Amino acid sequence: MSHSSLLQYADRFGLEILKDLSGFSLIREGRCPFAYSFVRKHRLIPLEEKDNGELWIAIADPLDLIAIEEARCLSGSKIKEFLASEDLIESAIERCFGGSKETPSHLIAHLAPEGKKTENRETSDGYDLLAGESQAPVIRLLNALIVEAIQQRASDIHFEPTEEGLQVRYRIDGVLQTRHAPSKEFQSQIVTRIKVLSRLDIAEQRLPQDGRIKLKVADRDIDFRVSSIPVAHGERIVLRILDKNQVLFGLSSIGMRAEILTHFCKLIRFTEGIILVTGPTGSGKTTTLYSALCDIQSPEINIMTIEDPVEYKLAGMAQIGVNHKIKLDFATGLKHILRQDPDVIMIGEIRDRETAEIAIQASLTGHLVVSTLHTNDAPSAVTRLVDMGVEPYLLSSSLIGVVAQRLVRKLCEECKITYEPSQEELKGLGIAATLLFRPCGCERCFGTGYQGRHGIYELMTVGHPIKQQILKSVDSSELKKVAMTAGLFPLKNEAAWLVQKGITSTAEALRVCRGLDEV
Repeated sequence: MSHSSLLQYADRFGLEILKDLSGFSLIREGRCPFAYSFVRKHRLIPLEEKDNGELWIAIADPLDLIAIEEARCLSGSKIKEFLASEDLIESAIERCFGGSKETPSHLIAHLAPEGKKTENRETSDGYDLLAGESQAPVIRLLNALIVEAIQQRASDIHFEPTEEGLQVRYRIDGVLQTRHAPSKEFQSQIVTRIKVLSRLDIAEQRLPQDGRIKLKVADRDIDFRVSSIPVAHGERIVLRILDKNQVLFGLSSIGMRAEILTHFCKLIRFTEGIILVTGPTGSGKTTTLYSALCDIQSPEINIMTIEDPVEYKLAGMAQIGVNHKIKLDFATGLKHILRQDPDVIMIGEIRDRETAEIAIQASLTGHLVVSTLHTNDAPSAVTRLVDMGVEPYLLSSSLIGVVAQRLVRKLCEECKITYEPSQEELKGLGIAATLLFRPCGCERCFGTGYQGRHGIYELMTVGHPIKQQILKSVDSSELKKVAMTAGLFPLKNEAAWLVQKGITSTAEALRVCRGLDEV
């Protein structure tokens, strides 16, 4: 329901609109007197039980009189209604039922040996994790682990067999954090359950396998990419969480400085040429490419992509997934894309000479090509392509821009504290300051001191001076000198700027920028 509809209901019925539900006692304590199916169906959530016998509830649709009457009958209390958006109510439902007494720690502590008789039935797509109150203990444990990881904004869940048992770690804001350790006797049941959900062969324990799971948490559709691989003490499984609700595509939302954003927006509106986004694995390269495509997408433009795999489906674009089993790789797919009359082509990654050469030919024949590379900084992308076998004169003619990027963890706004930095810290980032911020740790950030991530970017626009340097020499240090003369602002300087603004810490900036040499 839109905000304007809520305002209309508020005026019509004289109800107060709530913008935050976290401060109410039932939400704060993760308790709900009603069944999960009831609150989900009617989009309502109890907020507080008052001393006068009144029950406060938040509801998205005050015209649902049946729901309000049922709530009164079930609770035996007088109902006082408040209005709230569906998103707020769904988050509160997730908090109450996902953060109930059946947390992973509680379930692991009370997981009895008879729980070994795990129910291994197939689960259909769209199964809601919060609706499984009556399932076997191991299934409830796995559900609780997944829900907890999603609530803590994890991007991956690692199930790692060790000599002692099964170690469970979440990757949160790019850093792995150990969370739980179920005993070894339940290791095979948890692994089997994951393989059943992802439709993998549960009998095959010697070969790596890949699969996908589609589940619901409250009203959110969440996909998981599953990878299983045999290791010394069993099967190691990693779940990549693909939560569309946590991804905001659009260049204005990814954290580029205004100056870089302006130049990059100009580049992606060129009708031909190659734009590269570089950085290590997990630095947000695909998100940057998706954001760029979403910004230029229109009915007048034919955008086609080839990816390995297609992580998020974008409206209005033709997306092709690499499939090595049928010999559909980047180069093969790219050849066929060129016969589909594209205007813009996105290649998930340039990995070899053949893909690079086809991409360059496509850019020289009137297509805008965007892709990724794994290099430390923007100038090194040129060196990498030449090392693959691409001729410098072709790069000089086709390359129009390179973006290098990293993701740094943001300090938690609730608990960050000021301190006087040492000279060694200041020297490491080349800044001068009397007071900076550092992490402390609180309940909101789960004791880490960080919450969320912020992108840092450097943009090398390939103008005439850099084209001349490419023809002369592709040495990355020489290219960087020319690029900095032309206005390149290095990644390390970007990180230092965020430190001075209090967005991140010196330790985080140095961790992410380690290996980036000064000119």
